[in-house]
Amino acid sequence: MRSRTANWFECKVRYEKVQEDGLQKKVTEQYVVDALSFSEAEQRIMEEMSQYISGEFEITDVRKAPYKEVFFDDADMSDRYFKAKLQFITIDERTEKEKRSNVTYLVQAATFDGAVKNINEVMGSTMIDYEKSNIAETKIIDVFEYVKKEEKPEYEK
Repeated sequence: MRSRTANWFECKVRYEKVQEDGLQKKVTEQYVVDALSFSEAEQRIMEEMSQYISGEFEITDVRKAPYKEVFFDDADMSDRYFKAKLQFITIDERTEKEKRSNVTYLVQAATFDGAVKNINEVMGSTMIDYEKSNIAETKIIDVFEYVKKEEKPEYEK
């Protein structure tokens, strides 16, 4: 289990997909990419999808994702993504009142219970008091992290 903070963008991709019965059907699938801007997000999703889709496809939507972090689960069966809203609980020292702030995470897991377990695993290592206010499965197919390419020197000495 690992978590990653980044600039996340949700991207929708429309293309013709071969169904189990052999027929082709237009589908729109949702993916998440790590990028610095909307234009970079669109470029990255086009690069990623061109490796998986042989025909034409179009990017129908790119929007800033609300996720503070993505909790990745490296288990083979963890192929679903859950949107988790947590409330962080703090006490205002001046007024001594409880203050709650909402934070949204994307959690990779095989099941709903696995998502809860993964949240507890990551958050259990922190000193933050929190409550899970909502956990729901998303339609996200995959998440593409930014991977730094090997930098090559401009010239060799």
